[in-house]
Amino acid sequence: MLEDMEKEAIRQAVKEMFDESSHRKLEDVANLGASIDAFYLIFAAAIVFLMQAGFGMLEAGTVRIKNVKNILLKNILDPCFGAIAFWGVGYAVAYGPNGNEFIGCDFFGLFQRFENQDTYHAWFFQFAFSATATTIVSGAVAERCKLEAYFVYSAVLCAFVYPVVVHWIWAGDGWLSAFNEDKFMGTGAIDFAGGGVVHLCGGVAAFCGAIFLGPRAGRFVDGKCMEMPAHSASLIVIGTFILWFGWYGFNPGSTLGISASGYAFIASKSAVTTTLSAAAGGITSAVYFHGIKGFYDLEEACNGILAGLVGVTAGCSVIEPWTSIVIGSVSCTIYIFGSWLMKKMQVDDPLNAVAVHGMGGMWGCIAVGLFACPQMMETTYGDTEHVGLFYHCVFSTKSNCPDKDATTLIIVQLVEVGAIVGWTGVTMSLCFGFLRLINMLRVSAATEEIGLDEAEHGGSAYNLSNLSIGKPAQEDDVPNDDDDDF
Repeated sequence: MLEDMEKEAIRQAVKEMFDESSHRKLEDVANLGASIDAFYLIFAAAIVFLMQAGFGMLEAGTVRIKNVKNILLKNILDPCFGAIAFWGVGYAVAYGPNGNEFIGCDFFGLFQRFENQDTYHAWFFQFAFSATATTIVSGAVAERCKLEAYFVYSAVLCAFVYPVVVHWIWAGDGWLSAFNEDKFMGTGAIDFAGGGVVHLCGGVAAFCGAIFLGPRAGRFVDGKCMEMPAHSASLIVIGTFILWFGWYGFNPGSTLGISASGYAFIASKSAVTTTLSAAAGGITSAVYFHGIKGFYDLEEACNGILAGLVGVTAGCSVIEPWTSIVIGSVSCTIYIFGSWLMKKMQVDDPLNAVAVHGMGGMWGCIAVGLFACPQMMETTYGDTEHVGLFYHCVFSTKSNCPDKDATTLIIVQLVEVGAIVGWTGVTMSLCFGFLRLINMLRVSAATEEIGLDEAEHGGSAYNLSNLSIGKPAQEDDVPNDDDDDF
């Protein structure tokens, strides 16, 4: 009897040991998955952050040579001010708990009132996005905006205006969020990587800035738009490629992880649709301007690529690859129309930020309501009921499209566009209007004439004084045989 009891005790001890070991293994697997997701998000955020360099090169190449230092300083300080604003207020407004459908209202300064190990890498990723939204505006206000005004509107956009849009569409309790248990019209807005949240918001803010600043001196004469050529095609191309590269953190990285089942597939497909849309936009632009001008316009080809990238951002995870080519081509066409319209309205936008990001982002949101396919809506959002209107009409005899709701999604996407345009337009108009009222918005005519680099930054970005090209050699330029250096 005693021997049986000893055997039972041993069996029980062995069982507990194996149970504990299995439990530890499951914990280790879970921790490994969480660590992989954290690394993935940090890496994606770092790629998105590199887009700041892309914007810097693109804008520096596009402005005139007398304003290069100024625009680069804005780009280097933009993430500095944006980081502090998003840390102190923005992240709490976007994702803070104890809020409501309109705004978050806790977790200011990342002072934790609850333990959440996902907070820090999530903050870093979202900060990179907020910095992108703010940088979009700098292109539209280039060459005539006071640096102090730039810092003010940058902080306002990062701390409040942009985070409210984020809360609406990406937070779990946002009124337009597809992640809300009580989804708006049963689906919520589908904006996977921020076509509306980032680009449309930034584009509308850019439009407000350009309106309140007014055009650069000499831009519009007797109702005609005067050309102000970019000073460096090389910088524009470098900036475009860096931005294109950054979009692979922007779009695939918006899975917010990689370890869960299906996430790698969604990220991979997003990378493919992003690539094809950019390619279609670039080709469309090159062909169109060759037909109009008789030559291939390098700068316009770059803008076509960027327009294609913006247009696919909202729906990159819920569309088919062939659809992304259509979206990219249409996005470029809308950019071309938008650029023409801005000039007709005599709104000066040196970087075409409104046409590329604002109108491209608007089209991208609407395109989701047209081209979202049922398989990817289910895979990405778990939505088995809704599909894009165009997709339903063309493929009504295939998949399960006859059983899908084809009208609700397009309505919700239009509501998203209207909400972002209305909110950002009103708030940023108040911001720029106030800066203009206190004479803090625009530089003086004399400063604009001589250039902001000379007036405010100690001289030109390029040291041309020692170049001997195009002038006779001076005595000091000729090597001397008696010089010990030769």
